[in-house]
Amino acid sequence: MTRHQYLNRGSQDVVTEKLFADRVIHFLYSETRENAPALFRAVTSAWTSSLLGFMNFDLPLAGKLLGSDRFFSRVDWADCLDNPTKFRTARDIFERKIRYWECRPMPLDDGAVTSPADAKTLVGSFQSESAIHLKGKFFDLNELFGPEKTLWRSTFDRADFAVFRLTPDKYHYNHTPVAGRVTDFYEIPGAHHSCNPGAVVELITPYSKNKRVLTIIDTDVEGGTQVGLVAMVEIVALMIGDIVQCYSEHRYENPTAAAPGMFVRKGCPKSLYRPGSSTDVLLFEPGRIEFAEDLVRNMRRPGTESRFSAAFGRPLVETDVAVRSLIATRRS
Repeated sequence: MTRHQYLNRGSQDVVTEKLFADRVIHFLYSETRENAPALFRAVTSAWTSSLLGFMNFDLPLAGKLLGSDRFFSRVDWADCLDNPTKFRTARDIFERKIRYWECRPMPLDDGAVTSPADAKTLVGSFQSESAIHLKGKFFDLNELFGPEKTLWRSTFDRADFAVFRLTPDKYHYNHTPVAGRVTDFYEIPGAHHSCNPGAVVELITPYSKNKRVLTIIDTDVEGGTQVGLVAMVEIVALMIGDIVQCYSEHRYENPTAAAPGMFVRKGCPKSLYRPGSSTDVLLFEPGRIEFAEDLVRNMRRPGTESRFSAAFGRPLVETDVAVRSLIATRRS
């Protein structure tokens, strides 16, 4: 199997990622998917995903027996809001809260778009003339929004987009990337496919096949980020049992679900994945934002191996970003 590497945003170091259950995922998405499709569908069902999540994250000895402990060695315990000595299971660590107002600073520019998660990210565009044209790599746009949402499919037909891949060690609260008013909010049922890079490459456009929650935010309102309509898509993955909607304007207090008509501030907790690895996708109306230059440049970093690729097999290299950090700016 090809190694998978990404770039540390701060140091620009190339990091070789140790993917959780990599050999098992590779077996499921190559041999099992082809030779035993019924078993493959069962494994990626909601019931099996919840069972695997329970085994990996709720059983007291699961971390030692199944190997998830080594992923949590990467956690910065100093960021935690609660005392880490009180964590009893892997789920406690996975669903931890952090002092994001101190350890995840946000750019002061009102026109900044920020990362919705601690994640590894790639940026792209459905515009054929764009230098980051990646049509059809990660999701099918028509399928992503659902068959009844023709307005959003046409609005984002030539969208710029960013994909954020969360791994088990990451902080798993999603935060609002922009300020604006919610114009639509809905859930689409689906499977629980893995977001392991190898599985994504094997399956083709898995993010539009998984269960997902979509929030459309109009930022062209008073107090908004002024970057047009933004679609935030929260996507489950293998071992993700639920997406808990819990928007909070002040830290984690008085959580509530997003709803049409609600104004959301940028950088606030919006939802929580329970638990496993998962993916966020942001889509922007064409011509409204400019992605951060380092994210675009890093995707083409020479001498780096990635299971994601662009035309002619050229590697697409992810950058590890922090929640609430700059990913794009409002285009003049």
